[in-house]
Amino acid sequence: MQNDVIAIVMAAGKGTRMKSKKSKLVQKIYGKEIIKRAVENAQKAGIQDIVAIVGYQKEEIQEVLGNTVKYAMQEEQLGTGHAVMQTAKYLEGKKGKVLVLNGDVPLIRPETLKKLVEKSTENKEYATLLTAIYDDPTGYGRIIRDEGGNIKGIVEHKDATEEQKEIKEINAGIYCFDIEELLKALQEIKPNNVQGEYYLTDVIKIMNDKGLKTGAVIVEDNTEILGVNDRIQLEILTRILRMRINTEMMKNGVTIEDMNTTYIYDDVEIGMDTVIHPNTTIKSGVKIGEDCEIGPNAYIREGCQIADKVKIGSFVEIKKAIIATGSKVPHLSYMGDCEIGEKCNIGCGTITCNYDGFNKSKTIIGNHSFIGSNTNLVAPVTLGDNTFIAAGSTITEDVPADSLAIARQRQINKEGWNKNK
Repeated sequence: MQNDVIAIVMAAGKGTRMKSKKSKLVQKIYGKEIIKRAVENAQKAGIQDIVAIVGYQKEEIQEVLGNTVKYAMQEEQLGTGHAVMQTAKYLEGKKGKVLVLNGDVPLIRPETLKKLVEKSTENKEYATLLTAIYDDPTGYGRIIRDEGGNIKGIVEHKDATEEQKEIKEINAGIYCFDIEELLKALQEIKPNNVQGEYYLTDVIKIMNDKGLKTGAVIVEDNTEILGVNDRIQLEILTRILRMRINTEMMKNGVTIEDMNTTYIYDDVEIGMDTVIHPNTTIKSGVKIGEDCEIGPNAYIREGCQIADKVKIGSFVEIKKAIIATGSKVPHLSYMGDCEIGEKCNIGCGTITCNYDGFNKSKTIIGNHSFIGSNTNLVAPVTLGDNTFIAAGSTITEDVPADSLAIARQRQINKEGWNKNK
């Protein structure tokens, strides 16, 4: 995308319906804050110059976004037009396009944003809207077109006539404007409406009255423009994102046995012909190779790299683990902060004891090693290639290659002890 595009993300609202002590924009979907998703969507569309409009609980939003964006302050909530007015200092003297986004709309695809800016640029439109077709458009601003299909303006639902309320095309609340003409139009809008607010949508009519060309892009997937106002909508959007990610995985050759119980987070890579069994969670950034078998009831946490033909079985948790080709962690194990070589077998109940209360330490297991059931590997510890660890052992020292390690007390039977007790 061209470099002369600025994105404005509106993030100053209160969001009281969320019923939370925290801003609704810092609530998380799949481990990532709503506002962060909105900003990252703009970044993935190729826009780096981003301004967040903040107000209510601004400190929380600034803590999440840090210095990845610039900030504008909206002290009073006087409408979307008023919000964008607060960014004037970042727009004055600049030419190009400005993309206006809502901070509580986290599922918009970067491809859709690119399409909006590209159409606006190629068609030399001064305002390009993202719109959608809804069977029930209640509550949304309606798109008013002339007989030739050109956009004349937008009417908010509360200000619409009965005839206008029959219109199915609605305003999605995402815009691409010419920077210079937007600044001029913002000086002309007035709060002449039921709400007494400055509507950003009035900019469209102002531009049309000047004879400036405006247009629209109809979004292909209406779920992209859904906003979050309460915890019910938060769950719905989480479900949509889960289905979107799982669908993409299956299109790329991954078998997911149950989409409803498989939770694959953002930025996960999974190779072809890998099977994901039900009740499996795979966190962001995990890389899994081809022909693997994961789950059921597996939890693959951050920092994992899993090679081809690896089996991660039931009730297994893995964190910051590098697992080489052909190894197996079949069931009931925790493998954290470790490297596992090729064609290893990790017995049931094996644990890497990686945390001493202060520091995390690493366990390294060499190729072709066999770890017996109910083994504790107390890190830091290194096991050489082709080692065999006896079941029930607690390993606290390194084990040389080709060795058998036994670390358990000799069994003592005291006959009649329980009877006498």
